[in-house]
Amino acid sequence: MWWIWLIILAVIVAVIIVLVVLGKKAKKRQAEQEEQIEASKQVLSMLVIDKKKLRVKESGLPQMVIDQTPKLMRRSKLPIVKAKVGPKIMTFIADPKVFEILPVKKEIKATVSGLYIVGAKGIRGPLEVPPKKKKKKESAFNRLLRKGRGEL
Repeated sequence: MWWIWLIILAVIVAVIIVLVVLGKKAKKRQAEQEEQIEASKQVLSMLVIDKKKLRVKESGLPQMVIDQTPKLMRRSKLPIVKAKVGPKIMTFIADPKVFEILPVKKEIKATVSGLYIVGAKGIRGPLEVPPKKKKKKESAFNRLLRKGRGEL
């Protein structure tokens, strides 16, 4: 009977070791990508026309970019920004934090690395940070807690 517990313990230890190794590899890859983004950053003046969260196929990105995205990422929605840079209208992918503060129909100075918007600054004053959205529905559990404290 004790040998079953020994096997279970060995499997758990093996899983933890595999997860640690995969985590280290992912951190290394992410650091390399950050270095590449930092190396190719440039500041552009652009007029933001539209911003939406779209799937990769619906986004209007070049076919080469769509082909290079991993299959699992193709189903998820990305923050897509259409902007006028000089005389051209281009499609960009925005960092999720930057996507929230980008104003529509306004001119900004954006830090861009390829088709990826890394940062944004307002040309005429700072960009306004939109207020956080409140949740519409409150769970029944939270209502019971408030009722128990006499807050209802």
